[in-house]
Amino acid sequence: MLVSTILIVFSYLIGAIPFGYIIVKKYSNINIQEFGSGNIGSTNVKRAIGKKGAILTQLLDILKGLIPTLITLLIVKNGLVKGLPSDITLFASFSTILGHDFTPFLKFRGGKGVNTTMGASLIVTPLSTILAFLIYVIAKKVGKFVSVGSLLIGLSLPLFSFIFYGASSTSLYSLCAGILLILRHRDNIHRLLNRKENL
Repeated sequence: MLVSTILIVFSYLIGAIPFGYIIVKKYSNINIQEFGSGNIGSTNVKRAIGKKGAILTQLLDILKGLIPTLITLLIVKNGLVKGLPSDITLFASFSTILGHDFTPFLKFRGGKGVNTTMGASLIVTPLSTILAFLIYVIAKKVGKFVSVGSLLIGLSLPLFSFIFYGASSTSLYSLCAGILLILRHRDNIHRLLNRKENL
């Protein structure tokens, strides 16, 4: 129980590192939470400091979801700690997303979780994540709206997980991650419906 708690808290704190905020602050002294959409994700970082900063933010946000989840998985797979719950990797994965979305380092105002969700989910449901990402790329290319692609990830990730894993804990994880991602985009949904969404 203690080790499980440590892994979950560790995953949350790594996920909570606000790379977008840090990068923008370092290179421009802009408070990203007071710029553009106020989001700390790569899309708003691009608006603040350009493409290079956005790519760096995107990469780091993916890694902060992927690395804690991978560490937890390796601990479980190699039997390094006895008695760990079989689903601890899923809890660690979701914790990284919660950390990003509700970071204590910024008074629990975080990002929308797209990149961190992709990084974490790549470990626990890889094929579903890859297919969801491909849908994101196609939607972004055709429709130009990043938010539409992101919302489609929220819808397709649990769908593909259910197709590949059936009614399982992995599918439940994907459903929770997808619902959270969609909820974090509720302002975007409102702007899309009113035709006021930014590209």
